[in-house]
Amino acid sequence: MELGKQIKKYRGELGLSQEVLAEKVYVSRQTISNWENDKNYPDINSLLRLSEVFQVSIDILIKGDVETMKEQIKGEDRHRFEVDSNIFAVLFFAALLTPVPLMHYLDKVGIGIWAVLAGAAFWYAGKVEKHKKAFDIQTYKEIVAFMEGKGLDDIAKAREEGKRPYQKFFLALLSAFITLVISVLMLWIFKA
Repeated sequence: MELGKQIKKYRGELGLSQEVLAEKVYVSRQTISNWENDKNYPDINSLLRLSEVFQVSIDILIKGDVETMKEQIKGEDRHRFEVDSNIFAVLFFAALLTPVPLMHYLDKVGIGIWAVLAGAAFWYAGKVEKHKKAFDIQTYKEIVAFMEGKGLDDIAKAREEGKRPYQKFFLALLSAFITLVISVLMLWIFKA
C-alpha cells in the first residue's frame, strides 16, 4: 500500500516526529508507526485529520492506495472467475461422461449421483455466467483478455460484441454434437 509511504513522506516534509503527528491526529505513536509500516490502515476520521495536518486532499493522500486496491480487486475477481470456471469444467465433463456408466453399474443410485453432478454443474454454470455478465465478457477473446488483466480497445470490443450471437449458436451446436458422439460411444461400449 502507498498510504504508509505517503504519511512518512508528508511527515518528513513537515519535520514532524511520529509522536508530534500522533498528538495532532489524536492517536498513539505506535498507531502512526503501524500506518507507516502498512500494518494497518487509518479510519476515515484519521484520514481527515491527516489531510488537514499535511494540507493535502484525501484523494492525493490515498491516490496510490486507490489504484493498488483496484488492481487487487481485479486480481481477486479474475481468480474467483478462474476457480469457478475450472470447477464448472470438471463438473460439466463429469456429468457428460458418467451418465451411462453410472446407470449401467449403479442403476437408480447412479441416476441420483448423476443428478447431483448435473445439478452442481448447472449451479456453477450460473456462477460463471454471472461473472461474465458482471465483467461484460462473453467471447473467447474477451475472456482471455480479462484473465490476463487486460482490456480490449473500443473497436475490438465492438467486433467481439458482434460475434456473440453467432458464437452462442455454434457453441450450442457443438455441445449437442459432442453429447451425441459421447452417448453413441457409451452405448456402443456397454452393448459390446
